[in-house]
Amino acid sequence: MKNLVIASSNQGKLREFQTMLAPLGIAVQTQSQLGIGEAEEPHCTFIENALAKARHASKASGMPALADDSGICVNALGGAPGVYSARYAGDNPKSDARNNEKLLQAMHGVADRRAHYYCVLVLVRHAEDPQPLIAEGEWHGEIALAERGSGGFGYDPMFWLPELGKMCSQLAPDEKHALSHRGKAMQILLQKLEQA
Repeated sequence: MKNLVIASSNQGKLREFQTMLAPLGIAVQTQSQLGIGEAEEPHCTFIENALAKARHASKASGMPALADDSGICVNALGGAPGVYSARYAGDNPKSDARNNEKLLQAMHGVADRRAHYYCVLVLVRHAEDPQPLIAEGEWHGEIALAERGSGGFGYDPMFWLPELGKMCSQLAPDEKHALSHRGKAMQILLQKLEQA
């Protein structure tokens, strides 16, 4: 597999995928570069949304497609924001800053700060692929009391990693790729690709 379309327009995710796939010689194009609009994400699970996005991008491009659905799941909020992480504070427009502010408000006075990032990757070789490659990853941490750091994207400035004593947004990109939910899922996906 030499060419792949990424079923996302999220610039942070795109940078991460390009970095992880470059050593394999896989040329990556985004669906927006190909003039493909975003798929709807009507499902209540990460895996269903990722599969819908991968099939949409593959059908529109005629290429293999890789989709990611990921988010942050907070124990004290029953797993929210979950699949709604990117639009937790609404769609018009989607905003990391507003999402972070809403999550900090929801966690005000909450003692249990445990949370985890979750990622599912789905790769389809073609739009009707009956055996998509699926990989999952989790990254556990806590919701901080305030934002810190300037790296990463999304909820990274408030995702505290107790074992490292830093925020996710304070990690170097290589360090983040090695530890993150997306990095873990990508390693599993690459193993599956090698066996396919």
